[in-house]
Amino acid sequence: MPIPEAGYPLAAAVSPRVQVVPSTDSTNADVVAAVSEDPEAWPHLSLLLTTDQRAGRGRLDRTWTAPPGTALAVSVVVRMHALPVPARGWIPLIAGAAMARAIGAQLLGSGHSARLKWPNDVLLDAGKVCGILAEVVPGLPDAVVIGSGINTRMPRTDLPVATATSFEAVGLESDDDRLLADYLAALDELLRALAAAGGDADAAGVRAEVEGLCSTLGSDVVVSLPDGSKLVGRAQRLDSDGRLVVESGDVLTTVSAGDVVHVR
Repeated sequence: MPIPEAGYPLAAAVSPRVQVVPSTDSTNADVVAAVSEDPEAWPHLSLLLTTDQRAGRGRLDRTWTAPPGTALAVSVVVRMHALPVPARGWIPLIAGAAMARAIGAQLLGSGHSARLKWPNDVLLDAGKVCGILAEVVPGLPDAVVIGSGINTRMPRTDLPVATATSFEAVGLESDDDRLLADYLAALDELLRALAAAGGDADAAGVRAEVEGLCSTLGSDVVVSLPDGSKLVGRAQRLDSDGRLVVESGDVLTTVSAGDVVHVR
């Protein structure tokens, strides 16, 4: 789908800067470079988006590509000077929750649902519809760029893996402007709540929000850890820092980074 002639007025009502490009290699790389060069030009909730990203990146250095017009790639700048550094591990999870909320709003009355797979993959029913990558801008520790790739108009035949899905694959149409506006509003709401609570995710209601959306919790999982080992067990809860607590036998293991597969 080409960029709409009307642009994205609903998103522009929330964001101070909505920049649209016909195509790019990576929206995150572009925004990180732009913020580094001119920080003042990219205030909180500024964004860059395209429907043709050629060399996107995901978590664990994975590549992310999609045929032109079939997915929405968007990178948002968030300014975190008011958020204590120890609480910033919640930022990617908050982004996932905000996107799950926004996608869920598109599904009302459809019989479909949006959920989270820890830490921040968004699932449409059981398939991955959106991945998220958060990066701190080098030299500007209070500026974080959050990139999202949402499979909107991707036919089932173009889905990269069997575990992926899209709006089109389940017979739905995405209202991209409303999706972006809802995402930005939820992202800002949750980040402000966490900052106002001094980084306390419980007092802010952030942990409850993320846990309530997270289908990983209560599931049997296999977690591929950064050192190459695998942890098999049942995902029980999130700790106060947003890490996943997995019960394996009578041992509880706290996971800060890893790739999760839901067994059931």
